[in-house]
Amino acid sequence: MVKELAIRTCGLTKQFDRHVAVNNVDLEIQAGEVYGLIGPNGAGKTTLIRMLATAEEPTTGEIYVNGDRLERDKSNLSMKRRLGYLPDDYPVYDDLTVWDYLDYFARLYRLREPRRTQRLHEVLELVQLGNKRNSLVSTLSRGMKQRLSLARTIIHEPILLMLDEPVSGLDPIARMQFREIIKVLQEAGMTILISSHVLSDLAELCSSVGIMELGFLVESESLQQLYQRLSRQQILLSTLGKLEVLLGELKNNPFVEEWEVLPGRNSVRVNFSGKQEDSADLLRSLIQANIPLSDFHCTQEDLETIFLKLGHKQAS
Repeated sequence: MVKELAIRTCGLTKQFDRHVAVNNVDLEIQAGEVYGLIGPNGAGKTTLIRMLATAEEPTTGEIYVNGDRLERDKSNLSMKRRLGYLPDDYPVYDDLTVWDYLDYFARLYRLREPRRTQRLHEVLELVQLGNKRNSLVSTLSRGMKQRLSLARTIIHEPILLMLDEPVSGLDPIARMQFREIIKVLQEAGMTILISSHVLSDLAELCSSVGIMELGFLVESESLQQLYQRLSRQQILLSTLGKLEVLLGELKNNPFVEEWEVLPGRNSVRVNFSGKQEDSADLLRSLIQANIPLSDFHCTQEDLETIFLKLGHKQAS
């Protein structure tokens, strides 16, 4: 069964004077997935998200949300009710209480009682601000304000949530809290598009990623496929014996491509082109050669390494 597409764009382009910010982007995001958008500053991520959120008119191209086409020069009210958009610089109203702030947006979305009060309690519990409902927004920490902004974004129960750099400037604990909320929303069936420079967060959250460069979408596929195609396997080995003996054995293995001796430790990191069975064979051969191994640990290059590698490819 083919899953429904939450977002589909065809030839989506945005030009400001002579500058093309988004260039002929064909994007597909499956319903229910968390899709990560990455790329350097100026790559076009924010402009793309703004067009999908109906905050920016495309120059050319088409946008479909759950199969419905976004009509240019129209209000698209019914579609906007399905969207939640959190820009990276959204202001909060410091002189309101947390409850009044959310109640204001709930009224804007025309939520009626008793559903409105019920929904306010729901989102405050979700973003862990229930105990702050009577506090002034001005007294909240940066992380709390960001969670409050997220609560405002989902107050009307959108089916598609777009987050532009939502963890920018947050400390590690605030980032972790935000990640956990995103996971709950995804488990509830929401489709989420998120851009971030914190690639470790995206690697943990996302099922698929898109990589933008100079307005172009240069990669778009599942995280699993991206790892399979571009992530090299690495093995960390440590020995209680002489490192030269271990290196001598490694040189004889056809899957060992290159290695790096780690300073200050009797350890080496190797790039390994073989499969799991081949790494098991390597471990067996080292033990048979009486190498006193204290560590043999297989890892894969992370999303950050892949992104940097792709960036060098684009530049060369």
